[in-house]
Amino acid sequence: MNKTLTPVALACLLAAAGAQAQQQKDAPAQLDKVVIESSADASKDGLIKPYAGGQVARGGRAGILGTKDNLETPFSITAYTNELIQDRQAKSVADVLQNDPGVRVARGFGNFQESYFVRGFILTSDDVAYNGLYSLLPRQYIATELFERVEVLRGASAFLMGASPSGGGLGGNINLLPKRAANEDLNRVTVGIGSGSERDVSVDISRRFGPDKATGVRFNAAARDGGTGVDREKNKLGLLALGLDWHSRDVRLSGDIGWQDNKLKATRSSITLGFGVTALPALPEADSNAAQPWSYSNEKDLFGTLRGEFDITPDVTAWAAYGFRHNEESNSLAGFTLTNAATGDGTTNRFDNTRDQRIGTGEVGLRGKLATGPVKHEWVATAATFRSDEKGAYVWDYFNNQNTNLYTPTLSALPAYSNTNMFTGNNLADPATITRITLNSVALGDTLSMLDDRLLLTLGLRAQKLKVEGFAYDTHAAGAPYDKSRTSPVIGAVYRLGKQVSLYANHIEGLSKGDSYTDGNGASVTGAPYVSKQNEAGVKYDAGSLSLNAAVFETRKPRTLKFGQGVPQGYDEHRGLELTAYGLALPSLKLLGGLTLLDTKQHDTWEATMEGKRTLGVPKLQANIGAEWEVPGSNGLALDSRLLYTGGVYADSANTIAVPNWTRLDAGARYNFEIQRTLLTARLRVDNLANKKYWASAGGYPDQGYLVIGQPRTVKLSLSADF
Repeated sequence: MNKTLTPVALACLLAAAGAQAQQQKDAPAQLDKVVIESSADASKDGLIKPYAGGQVARGGRAGILGTKDNLETPFSITAYTNELIQDRQAKSVADVLQNDPGVRVARGFGNFQESYFVRGFILTSDDVAYNGLYSLLPRQYIATELFERVEVLRGASAFLMGASPSGGGLGGNINLLPKRAANEDLNRVTVGIGSGSERDVSVDISRRFGPDKATGVRFNAAARDGGTGVDREKNKLGLLALGLDWHSRDVRLSGDIGWQDNKLKATRSSITLGFGVTALPALPEADSNAAQPWSYSNEKDLFGTLRGEFDITPDVTAWAAYGFRHNEESNSLAGFTLTNAATGDGTTNRFDNTRDQRIGTGEVGLRGKLATGPVKHEWVATAATFRSDEKGAYVWDYFNNQNTNLYTPTLSALPAYSNTNMFTGNNLADPATITRITLNSVALGDTLSMLDDRLLLTLGLRAQKLKVEGFAYDTHAAGAPYDKSRTSPVIGAVYRLGKQVSLYANHIEGLSKGDSYTDGNGASVTGAPYVSKQNEAGVKYDAGSLSLNAAVFETRKPRTLKFGQGVPQGYDEHRGLELTAYGLALPSLKLLGGLTLLDTKQHDTWEATMEGKRTLGVPKLQANIGAEWEVPGSNGLALDSRLLYTGGVYADSANTIAVPNWTRLDAGARYNFEIQRTLLTARLRVDNLANKKYWASAGGYPDQGYLVIGQPRTVKLSLSADF
């Protein structure tokens, strides 16, 4: 698909919208009043309503099928609301997903990037979607002021969302919805303090204008500075975001522009087990930090989206969307490599890199409704495109090691480059192109409704083309071309036993580009695409105020490359059971939680010691229990608690290094009160109440056992004023 198709189609759609608006303006009278419902994706139905308790929504976005009610989709979706985000004082996507029993947070690529285990498969923040489009938000850390909801689509999703750019999404996807102006004006200022003398302030303002309040404006700004609960860590954040929307009877337009500048200083790094280390070290104190004082990570992003819908007829709607992002990143890292598990001795060395990435992506489509006899159809046809141009440069002084210790770190000044035996690539001050990714796809889908809407059958195909171009550092030589195609099917069924119960099942594939390796010329070459196949079945029960869901699934994914030869060897098989619950157990008691059982194994691997062993970093059991109690008679006081359990995992693919299980208790309180007609909300949050020492995760990148120390007791206090 030509990369200019989406902007051109969007321009045509906007022109049609303008003509429609002018036609309405010239009409002598408007017979029907326009009803405005704010919507992140410019859809006719608007934002799906929250479920009882307000912590999650009644459904979520099932990719190109659109937003669906939980009981009417053959997939497992949970959408966490802004109310939950605020009340738990979540600062990032990872903070929100601490509430999900099917997700565990890790760290990818040896730096500070948030990564997520979904059904045991890694999804990096590079592959998070924004309003249905991939990779538009900051790649390492996404502040919560940028979005209204966090939607978790569990399971493979090649048909629903297309192949992810960075190779994740085989176990699930995360979609973030931007904020929109509600029908009532909002003026909110929040100030907060936290552990490590952290200070933050945010502003959230929205307005609607016009005779029918058809135009909406939502403005968000935030700033954070200070430390954390970890010794010597420093964070600094600046953020601006503007969301616009306009609606008429037949046309809906929305747009977003955002900027985030995130700076990290002396952040505690992951721990890599050095050669010959066959055991875990004892855990250091929860707030200890072996990071070098000169280490930092800076990331700056500018991004935006534009989306429009036009009702061609009452039953046929056209849409188009376009998004862009420009990312600039620089790091000076000093990862900790453990050399002696008994003493905690280790080494660090200096690794500097810079990165510049530009992304353009979009989609166009038609969706409609029709009937063929007693069978109703909701059909969709879409075309999508994605392009990423990434520039990079690095200097790795690998052999110039500084000795240190996990428990009593030796802090050094910034070491000068040794200028001998260093690994270098391109110019740090002017990085050059290293990777170009182009993804194009077309998809057709149909949901058939039969037996008085009791049986819903979803069928679809997405034809996808993945093109990856790699270029050598310094010489800029192009690697062997990578240009692969795949058609990904879906079949899903929902059967309504009644108004409260649905049975569902699906067969769907996941698709991602293969892993990369370096050829003889130093260019990056990408292996064959990974195709995962998933079968899932489940039951959903909605009691009106309490929702209970159960799912069983099986997913097979090809393993990583055999000794960098470009060919996957063997496969990982993940089987699981998910149980989730949310809503109101009592009028004053909210529940949110569940558990996931996982049986993961490696098969037909190239190494006998890994055969039949569990997948690195994935527990057999993980569970969350969250409750919030609105204290009767207190006139505004609510107390909450959250218990997290993660079973033991392995830090290596041969399952010789066991990482113990952990349990963590979080607690919070909220009090609403009013002073001179200003609504005030005070929130107190204590995560890791008992100051538990634990390994939060192992893994985050295939066959790499990055060990992450769990956060210490962290206290947050905030005050919001709505006026």
